[in-house]
Amino acid sequence: MSTPYTVRIAEDAADREACFAVRKEVFVVEQGVPQDIEYDAYDAAAVHVLAVREDGVPLGTGRLLYGEAAAAKTGGDASVGALGRLAVAREARGLGVGVALVRAIEEAARARGLAAVDLHAQTHALGFTSASGTRRTARSTRRPGSRTGRCGASCSRGAVTAGARGAVAGWTSAV
Repeated sequence: MSTPYTVRIAEDAADREACFAVRKEVFVVEQGVPQDIEYDAYDAAAVHVLAVREDGVPLGTGRLLYGEAAAAKTGGDASVGALGRLAVAREARGLGVGVALVRAIEEAARARGLAAVDLHAQTHALGFTSASGTRRTARSTRRPGSRTGRCGASCSRGAVTAGARGAVAGWTSAV
């Protein structure tokens, strides 16, 4: 059974609170990531995307860092954004919400003139990263409550390269 949903940029405080609620449920409650490290200084300037069911219930979220904020996570390359904090509510998994969120973040990156996006994701989500058109790099790191790495895709949906870092797995995607 499919669930109708839409994906949009989080435009106001209520949208951001919905994003944070999904992240809390997935990362803090389900996975045991300490709440004090789940939210960080990057959240204020990030582009957040939100998937919502037609009745307004939030289903998933992700964020895009770009510019100076992303450079710290992408090796200093200002043309590469950093996609992270991708979370899908348990009841929405398997519905394509995660892929839709990645596509929305890639579109937001394209609109900001970025050439690629590094995706930071937990290693247990590697099947998802392959399904979304990215490849995992060989290295992974630890974050309390998770194991992660880095991947990426170019902003043109063309060739994909990959790297790894963080307690999260990563991709690089052309946008």
